[in-house]
Amino acid sequence: MQIILLEKIGGLGNLGDIVTVKNGYARNFLIPAGKAKRATEANMKEFEVRRAELEAKQAEILADARVRQEKLDGQTVTVAQKAGVDGRLFGSVTNADIAAAIVAAGIEAVKANVRLPNGPLKAVGEYEVEVALHTDAVAKITVAVVAATE
Repeated sequence: MQIILLEKIGGLGNLGDIVTVKNGYARNFLIPAGKAKRATEANMKEFEVRRAELEAKQAEILADARVRQEKLDGQTVTVAQKAGVDGRLFGSVTNADIAAAIVAAGIEAVKANVRLPNGPLKAVGEYEVEVALHTDAVAKITVAVVAATE
C-alpha cells in the first residue's frame, strides 16, 4: 500500500515521503496512529496544503526531544532490586523500571523509549542504555543496578 508519511519514522522515511508498506502495517498502525495517510490524489493535495504546518509541528517535537536529550545525556540512574549473594537479581530490571527511575529524576520518559538491546538486566552492575526520545534524539545513560537493602 502506498502511503504519505506525516512524520519522520525511523527505518521508513521522512515527513512527506511516499512509501510502500504492507497493508496491515498501514491499516493497523500507521494510519490509526496519525503517522500516515493513504497516497491518493486528494490526500496528496491536502498534504501539500498542510506541509508547512506539519513541518513546524515536527520541528517543535524534535526541539523538545533535543532539550530532554541534553538533560538526560550522561546521567546515571540508580535502580535498586533484590539480589542474591553472587550479584544475580531475583527478577530483572526492565525498561519500565528504568523509565520509572528517569521520571523520578524529573525527566519525562516512557518505557517504550528505553532500549535494552540485550534484554532485561539480570545482574548487579552498571549498564549503558539508550533512551530514544525521537528518531533523531537518542540519549545514552548509565543505569546502576544495585542490590536493595531491606
